[in-house]
Amino acid sequence: MLARWRTAQPMGIDRTELDRMQSSYKTAVNEWINAIRSEEALASEIHEVAEVDKWEEAADREEEARSKAKDAKAAYESAPRQEFFNF
Repeated sequence: MLARWRTAQPMGIDRTELDRMQSSYKTAVNEWINAIRSEEALASEIHEVAEVDKWEEAADREEEARSKAKDAKAAYESAPRQEFFNF
């Protein structure tokens, strides 16, 4: 019965906004995945100092992409929680 009550209530947050948040999250995750692959490719071929520098830069980009994905996920998850549970 509670499930029926919840679905019958109109959402205060616009579905378009939820779609935008979901899309942002998916984009951020894809960017993170690409950053991981770039870092992995460089880690597989280290033979000189210049390559190590590129690998470290790729690791920094991966960490930035990870943070962006986590922030987008938190924003996307918090909207329904706020709407349904007020937290």
